[in-house]
Amino acid sequence: MAFDVYDDYEQGERVQQWLRKNGVSIVVGVALGLVLIFGWQQWKSHRAGHEQAAASEYSALQAAVAQNRAADIDMRTETLMKDYADTAWSVFAAGERAQRNVVAGQLDKAAADIDWARSHASDDTLKTLVSLRDAQLKFAQGKAQETLAALDAMPGKAFVSVSEELRGDALVKLGRQDDARKAYQAAIAAMGDSAPQRGVVQTKLDDLAVAGKQGA
Repeated sequence: MAFDVYDDYEQGERVQQWLRKNGVSIVVGVALGLVLIFGWQQWKSHRAGHEQAAASEYSALQAAVAQNRAADIDMRTETLMKDYADTAWSVFAAGERAQRNVVAGQLDKAAADIDWARSHASDDTLKTLVSLRDAQLKFAQGKAQETLAALDAMPGKAFVSVSEELRGDALVKLGRQDDARKAYQAAIAAMGDSAPQRGVVQTKLDDLAVAGKQGA
C-alpha cells in the first residue's frame, strides 16, 4: 500500500487549506450545536416550571374543593383546562368536574368534561381515569350494560377498587347478584384496611347477603 509522508510544514499547509474550505461550516455547526443545547436546556427549564405551576394550581383546586368554595373551584378548574391543557393536572381537573356534575345531575356538562379529558389524556393512566369517569356517567344515566362495557374497555389496571365497586353497582342493577358479590369482594381486596370507602362497599356486600337470604 502506498502512502504519503508529509513533513510538519506540508501537514500545516494541508490543514490550513482544509480549514479555508471548511472553516465556515465548522463554525456554523458549532454555533448551531450550542444554540440547540442552550435551547434544549431552556425548554426543559420552562417545562419544569410549567408543570410545577400546574401542580400548584391543582393543589389550590383541591383545597377549594375541601372547603366547598364553588366560585374558586370553577375558576381554578377553568385555569387548569385553559392554561395548562398540556399537563396531566388539567385532565384530573376535568375528570373531577365531570364527577361533580354527575353527582349534581348535570349529565350533559359531565359528558362535555369527559370528552375534553379524553382528547387531552396522553398516557394509559390518564386514559384509564377518563374511561372510569365515562363509566360513572353511563351508570348515572341508568345504562348499566353500557357501564360494564365502558369498564371492560378501560386500557389500564389503575383505579381497581373504584372500578370494581362501580361494576358491582351495575351488576346489581342487572340483577346479577353473584357477579356483583365478586366485584364488591374484588373492590375490597384492592383497598387498604383504612380506606374510607371500605365500609361502604362492605355494606353493599352485606346487603346482597341479606337479599339472598330473603330470596331463598
